Amino acid sequence: MSAARRAAQGVPAQNASEVGAADTGAIASASELGVFATLRRGVQVSPEILEGVVITLLLAVVAAGGRIVVPLAVQQTVDTGILAPGGVDTTRVAWLVSGAAVVLLLAGVCSALVNVRLFQRTEAGLASLRVKAFRHVHDLSVLSQSTERRGSLVSRVTSDVDTISLFVQWGGIMLLVSVLQILAATVLMAFYSWQLTIVVWVCFVPLFFVLRPAQKKVNHAYTAVRAKVGAMLGAVSEAVVGAETIRAYGVGARTQRRIDGAIDSHRRSAIRAQNLVSVVFSSGVLVANIVLSAVVVAGTYLGVGGTLTIGQLLAFLFLVQLFTGPVQMATEILNELQNAVAGWRRVLAVLETPVLVADPGADGVDSPRGPAGIEFRGVTFAYPDGAPVLHGIDLVLPPRTRVAVVGATGSGKTTLAKLATRLMDPVHGRVLLDGTDLRDIRAASLRARVVMVPQEGFLFDGSLADNIAYGHRPARAAPEHAVPDAAPATASTTATAGLTALPTTPPDAVLATLLDQVVADLGLTDWVADLPDGLATQIGQRGESLSAGERQLVAIARAYLAGADLLVLDEATSAVDPVTEVRVARALDSLTQGRSTITIAHRLSTAEAADLVVVVHEGRIAQVGAHRDLVGADGHYARMHAAWVSQVR
Repeated sequence: MSAARRAAQGVPAQNASEVGAADTGAIASASELGVFATLRRGVQVSPEILEGVVITLLLAVVAAGGRIVVPLAVQQTVDTGILAPGGVDTTRVAWLVSGAAVVLLLAGVCSALVNVRLFQRTEAGLASLRVKAFRHVHDLSVLSQSTERRGSLVSRVTSDVDTISLFVQWGGIMLLVSVLQILAATVLMAFYSWQLTIVVWVCFVPLFFVLRPAQKKVNHAYTAVRAKVGAMLGAVSEAVVGAETIRAYGVGARTQRRIDGAIDSHRRSAIRAQNLVSVVFSSGVLVANIVLSAVVVAGTYLGVGGTLTIGQLLAFLFLVQLFTGPVQMATEILNELQNAVAGWRRVLAVLETPVLVADPGADGVDSPRGPAGIEFRGVTFAYPDGAPVLHGIDLVLPPRTRVAVVGATGSGKTTLAKLATRLMDPVHGRVLLDGTDLRDIRAASLRARVVMVPQEGFLFDGSLADNIAYGHRPARAAPEHAVPDAAPATASTTATAGLTALPTTPPDAVLATLLDQVVADLGLTDWVADLPDGLATQIGQRGESLSAGERQLVAIARAYLAGADLLVLDEATSAVDPVTEVRVARALDSLTQGRSTITIAHRLSTAEAADLVVVVHEGRIAQVGAHRDLVGADGHYARMHAAWVSQVR
């Protein structure tokens, strides 16, 4: 039994080596399914593609059947119209030509309907595939997401799906029509001359045997191409996001070499794949020309012998064109199929990546709102392929307690915070929220009660109001329920309660009122007033128009609006100017008032103001207690505090 499964079932890990061998949740580079298994699995994931497929197939049969009208019309027109015993029968020729035109028009309409239906169904199916893949990426743990560069991960739900779309919408219908056309042409050729039909198939059979191994090579080549596309997009996106750092350190040339290397690697793999495609396609063209020459020679011999009429020979030549054309087209379509399968495998690989931090869903429970207490029972954690970073942690953090977690870099305090918010699950042991294992609580309920404010809050391109509003949950209970028996309700809690009290008020107006009062409650009114457009100020991508401290203020306001019962904060005031530091400290004081908080303290002034200090040392809890008790005792905290005081002075 794996360590991860032991943890999920509450079974103790056997030893430290097993802890380190827990499932990594890494995203596979490609699924190991074969071509047809990949197509079958892809259709299972996106069943919308096959909706109404019977009608589409019938229309495709009519469209393919319409193409054989021309050879039949040619044969009948020549033999019974132009070469009629009594001379040219213009009336019959006119009827035959008119009839063929009507059938071709009908076939054209059917072909158009096939394309429309196919486009509609495939777009619905591929849209569903994108949504499922994107949803699954968000469900993956931070450990799984960190195994692949962001640009490469994005390519799995963008460019890889585009390759599927190109094949399904163009290649799929062409492959279907081509197969039907080959079958219909074979039947008619046999009707006119079984001898020439054998000549055609004898020439093409060797090509089919050659195509199979060639397609495997093309498959491998396109799989490499899709991987190189992901790597290239990853390198480019990384350079765009890190443009400021690249300029600051003057490493543009080095970055350019990395990007050029990724682009060149993709170019070489793409050329290699296209060279294989060219060889396969050229072989089809060569065989088609050989077939046409052989039919002309053999058909002339049979015509001289009286076995074939002129009309039948002309019709057979047209049928050969209908036969060889799809065969040549099929080679190109099969190459596109390999590209699509490679992309499909990469998307399926995402969907097949296990969710290590799974939402229990309907099997889970809702955690009731109220003062939040957190408890660690025998918690051990190890990152993939690494030694344990937390060892048998036993810790009880009472409700409404301001907890400061201190320790040296790499001691495990950040890991402790991630476990408390269930961004990760312990390999062994349990983390309890008010006595309930976090793994048993529905994700929506847990996120309503527990919110993490990271050291560098991620901001989206948009206005300041838009970014703060990410903390708004209209369907949740009012924030005053999150801190019962706390200080009297603030304007923020009263405004939030207005979501249910003012059903006729437009949602945007209610939210605007909420945001104004959140700003006021956190003491940020003067800061917002100094911005060019107040809450409507556009902050740019990742909040680039704001300073680091201002971005932290936005993250604090967002968390305040969320009204969580337990806040986990990664302190981020060490690189903030004095004025902003005062604002951040004041906002944090309002944010944490009456709530349970766990703060990863980088400066011991935070620990001094906390109700409880937790000292983490080499993955173990070294000390727990109030600041005044720990600073007077001989231990890690006293030494850390003395060193910090000396440094500050």
